[in-house]
Amino acid sequence: MILLLVTLAQWSAGFLVLGRLRQCVPAAVGESVSAENLTIIIPARNEEANLPKLLRSLATQSLRPQEIIVVDDASTDRTAAVARENGARVIRSQPLPKDWRGKTWACQQGAQAATGQQLLFLDADTWFEPEGLARVLAEFQAAGGGTLSVAPYHVVRAFHEQFSAVFNLVMLAGTGAFTLLGDRYPQRGLLGQFLLIERVAYQRVGGHEAVKGRILENFWLAKQLRTANVPLHCRSGRGVFSFRMYPAGWRQLVEGWTKGFASGAGQTPLLLLLLIIAWLGGLFFAPIGVVIGGAPLQWLTLYGLCIAQLAWLLRRAGTFHWSIAIFYPALILFFFAVFTRSVFRSGKTVSWKGRDIRAD
Repeated sequence: MILLLVTLAQWSAGFLVLGRLRQCVPAAVGESVSAENLTIIIPARNEEANLPKLLRSLATQSLRPQEIIVVDDASTDRTAAVARENGARVIRSQPLPKDWRGKTWACQQGAQAATGQQLLFLDADTWFEPEGLARVLAEFQAAGGGTLSVAPYHVVRAFHEQFSAVFNLVMLAGTGAFTLLGDRYPQRGLLGQFLLIERVAYQRVGGHEAVKGRILENFWLAKQLRTANVPLHCRSGRGVFSFRMYPAGWRQLVEGWTKGFASGAGQTPLLLLLLIIAWLGGLFFAPIGVVIGGAPLQWLTLYGLCIAQLAWLLRRAGTFHWSIAIFYPALILFFFAVFTRSVFRSGKTVSWKGRDIRAD
């Protein structure tokens, strides 16, 4: 019975770390929102398949940014041509300097070329929903500026993509931005796919040069911004901003999550990390208790609570199929396997987008 109660307490930790997935709210009646001073910067390496969806989604917004810059990071496909065909300004990245990552170097060059006073860095495999840009700018204005990071709503289409479920939730929890404390949590971080920041704040912390060698630049940039007392705000992208992650198959899925996930865990504040570990432990032990716990009805009830919790969280995070929550032990085992691989590969070379990089 004691183990059952402990596991129940661990299960409740999931609500502590992910109980406040706040969405961007529409602009209030009479509130003026503008994108006239906004530069959108998209680092892109071999993104000819993804860029059209993002750029076309921007073209349909009622608000138009001052400029859209695509930084072509030594692509070997039609990335640059596709960007121009869809109305973006293209900058060809200069050769990658020593100690820089491709993404951080591309972002830095885009920021240097930008003319707007607000900078919005976007991953190329994302897109805006109708009126999404207006909503995030209204949220940024209502939050008082500083920085705004939006967690893309995870669009899931292929079976293998369902196995990103636990990674997605842990990634959200690891920012600390969606705890029950919300924006009052002092050590919250940023998501890597969307960063809206005032130029003066970006320059104050040294831009992407300050995190030039990091794969998970969002974790490290958040530290720089907190040190400089720049406000950090995170919101859910449901109905506003979406993405599809690792659609090419199992190999891309595993390599993608391997390349920096263990490092991300290492940058998570200790209390938050312990809560996440406790929650995952509860999810792991609940089905085991059904088999060997000695009180099968109680354990089965707890397992049902775990399924319900995951189904609720996953629906708020993406279009994961409801049935995937029933078989979540397989997702947990996959998560542990890839996370272990990430730990052992940390500091070693992994292949990503045609480059050999050192995993953080």
